[in-house]
Amino acid sequence: MSKAIFKSYDQGQISLFPACLDEKLPQDSPARLINQIVDSLDISKVIDSYKGGGTSSYHPRMMLKVVLFAYLNNIYSCRKIENALSDRVSFMWLSGNQVPDHNTTNRFGSTNLKEFIHDIFTQVVLLLVEMGYLSLDVVYVDGSKLESRANKYTFVWRKSVEKNKAKLEAKIRKVLEQVEEGIAQDNQPDDEPPAPLNSEEFKRRIRELNFENRTKEEQKTIKKLESNYLPKLMEYENQLNILGKRNSYSKTDKDATFMRMKDDHMQNGQLKPAYNIQIATQKQFFIHYDFYPNPTDTLTYILFMNGFKQRYGQMPKKSVPIRAMEAKKTMRSWNAKE
Repeated sequence: MSKAIFKSYDQGQISLFPACLDEKLPQDSPARLINQIVDSLDISKVIDSYKGGGTSSYHPRMMLKVVLFAYLNNIYSCRKIENALSDRVSFMWLSGNQVPDHNTTNRFGSTNLKEFIHDIFTQVVLLLVEMGYLSLDVVYVDGSKLESRANKYTFVWRKSVEKNKAKLEAKIRKVLEQVEEGIAQDNQPDDEPPAPLNSEEFKRRIRELNFENRTKEEQKTIKKLESNYLPKLMEYENQLNILGKRNSYSKTDKDATFMRMKDDHMQNGQLKPAYNIQIATQKQFFIHYDFYPNPTDTLTYILFMNGFKQRYGQMPKKSVPIRAMEAKKTMRSWNAKE
């Protein structure tokens, strides 16, 4: 029986010429595609976002390559990206063996890249159109609910705010009438509902009250109007201003609207803070996207297509809502069964 022969194994082996990372990276590696695409992009706006002075910075083109390749591999943590730059050949090759720490990567994504990511997305799509992979003539549109990370118990509802504001206004009018009847809307007919009372009007009416010539009880009431009622009225006005045309929002994420999400495993409907994300696709590529506070797709379609025109300077010749396609497939299946 012949003796087994093993290859030499020495972890401390020293090479006269260090290995080239390009030889270790397969020719069909996605890292090479990311490298080619980013080299073709105009990132002058990202470069201009850097301030002069101080020490040298990592090149934004290298940082963009690393971040996009990390996202392509479902790596979103800046610390995990830092680790990948130290132990994965593809990341080492993209970065040229540079290892920016997690703080640098986070600062690049949240400061330098944040305002220009939409422009970079548009450039990539136009590059694919130029290469013949995509066309802007036909798009397939669908929407989905994207849950916010906001606390689901920090809700503000329009009906509740309007109801409490109306009660507060009635209480304020009653107190003002008690202090000085002339300021209350005496000339207004009894059958006409009182006009809404805003904070500016309330401040004016308080100023018109002669504080010095009032009794101690009246002075106490005026101070209560200023310290208790006025801040609460301003709070309700601010909440209605944040709501806009929406029916709800979350205190910890004011852009999120409470929407009916998919049922959980117990078949219970869930009302959670979320966004309505609309996506236009073609050949499994995202072409256009946008976020809306409206829970229904019917209120977002026109805005979404106007955004498409603003992004690319043209409207698609044909847009196909995915739900309409699903409805047609269902109808065809029903007709076949009959």
